[in-house]
Amino acid sequence: MQLRPHQIDSLVAMQSNTKGQLIIPTGGGKTMCMIEDAIYQFKSAPKTIVVVAPRILLAKQLCSEFREMIDIHPDDVMHVHSGDLTGKSLYFCSTQVNDIKLFYFAKKSKNTIIFTTYHSLHKIVRSGIDVDTIYFDEAHNGVQKNFVEAVEYFSMYSARAYFFTATPKHSLTPLKVGMNDADIFGNVICQVPAPKLVEEGHILPPKVAVYKTRILDKDELVVDADCDQMISALDNIQKDKVLICAKSTKQITNLVSQTDFCVQLRERGYNWMFITSKTGAFINGQKVSREEFFNTLNEWGVDGTKFVVLHHSILSEGINVKGLEAVLFMRSMDYIGISQTIGRVIRKGAENKVYGLVCVPVYSKVGISTARKVEAVVDTVFNKGQAATSVIRS
Repeated sequence: MQLRPHQIDSLVAMQSNTKGQLIIPTGGGKTMCMIEDAIYQFKSAPKTIVVVAPRILLAKQLCSEFREMIDIHPDDVMHVHSGDLTGKSLYFCSTQVNDIKLFYFAKKSKNTIIFTTYHSLHKIVRSGIDVDTIYFDEAHNGVQKNFVEAVEYFSMYSARAYFFTATPKHSLTPLKVGMNDADIFGNVICQVPAPKLVEEGHILPPKVAVYKTRILDKDELVVDADCDQMISALDNIQKDKVLICAKSTKQITNLVSQTDFCVQLRERGYNWMFITSKTGAFINGQKVSREEFFNTLNEWGVDGTKFVVLHHSILSEGINVKGLEAVLFMRSMDYIGISQTIGRVIRKGAENKVYGLVCVPVYSKVGISTARKVEAVVDTVFNKGQAATSVIRS
């Protein structure tokens, strides 16, 4: 695969530093940087590589992407998380410390990759195995109180450690850890400005649309108002493939069970789907597996299907979603959430797609503050070429 110039810069940075941060905007091909570095590492003596993700879904996605590019047998891949403990997976999966040890020592003479989550990383710490290289995807998650101890361990004891994110999280208080702690996260060894990726045609610019909608009537049910706000927004933006960031799981379930939201979608030619960690995945009212959900989502993303996908947070970070044209913010987020969500719609798609539409309907004080945050993130990332850095102040 032909690497982009910034990806080559990233590889050079990793080969020149045993630890560090790589700040690359969403859509910039962070995963390919990891994969190419792993291929290079595997060319010498047998290596054990660990890949850390914030969610099980993303760990599985990363595994698929690594295996597409790296010639490694499924038996030499392990998953350490709670997502595949039924025995039906193609890969050995366990969260038991002794199983991790057995896998490691049985494969000492081979190249191996372990995919895990920040939640389960401490199990690998407890196993005491030697790790040659560790890649932290969406590395801003590593500052969380429950994760930072395991992150710090591998920062100190793995031979090589790299922290990938589009949205760093810094701390201004000694009471909490941030990615500006170079002892743990290293220095920034590569930073790619988003305008460079837009200029080179790798991602599209976002276009922010902020507009006022009607205020909730005094006697109107909130769920009916939510339905009206979303349908009005869809009519306003006139896009075929739309991601809606709902306020909560409850808002999604109420919409599809207590209003005519789905009927109105069908009248406009939209299919609909939603996924939450609490309810699972649904497509046009039918419950489906997560695998079928994501396969369908990506198929619809590249064909002529018109659809709306609702979620609360599960699609915001890292998950590849093809073809989305617009995102509709129905709730406020922090700068990381906003930046990650915008990243879902700025990937290149159909030939006539020239921007990713970021829509913020303003109907309350929350809407006003969300609009201001969205505009600030777009200005920082796409005009000034800086990272959308979140700051912990207390």
